[in-house]
Amino acid sequence: MEYYSTVTLKDGRACILRNGTASDGQALLDVFILTHGQTDYLLTYPGEHSYTAEQEAAFLQEKTDSADEIELLAELDGKVVGSAGIGCVGRKEKLRHRAEFGVSVDQACWGLGIGRALTEACIECARKAGYAQLELEVVAENSSAIALYESVGFVEYGRNPKGFRSRLTGWQEVVLMRLDMESQANGAY
Repeated sequence: MEYYSTVTLKDGRACILRNGTASDGQALLDVFILTHGQTDYLLTYPGEHSYTAEQEAAFLQEKTDSADEIELLAELDGKVVGSAGIGCVGRKEKLRHRAEFGVSVDQACWGLGIGRALTEACIECARKAGYAQLELEVVAENSSAIALYESVGFVEYGRNPKGFRSRLTGWQEVVLMRLDMESQANGAY
């Protein structure tokens, strides 16, 4: 799936949102390692990521070639500062209406609107791909992320009190959220 958009950030700068391509393998690896080291709210720690730049390149090419999955990059001042993506939960008939969503942004760029722009772009891509539901998991303590997700229509449908086990804080409660793409399209949340 391909995507390209330019958004104006809160500080007036232009940020490019685009699908990653094979040539972005190293940039995606670098931003992944950076962002996963900046917060305890993401799924993995930097040292747990075993992909090489070449494997990231293959991953990005696979997403570009896909009709229903994508990995977006946020590029600011010529540098990749964030990424987000959607992936099919399962290819079986009972699952293929559902997509997973994830996003991360360099901490130096928090508060500029990049996370919102990536989230909205992924919703647009999920709608284009024909998904009926977009899903995510977020650490309950991450109130700013939850507020963002709620503002674009995600609703909580459950919690896992032992969803993550942090090296720093122990158990982290994970909030399960979903966006009903069909209801949202009709103006209802």
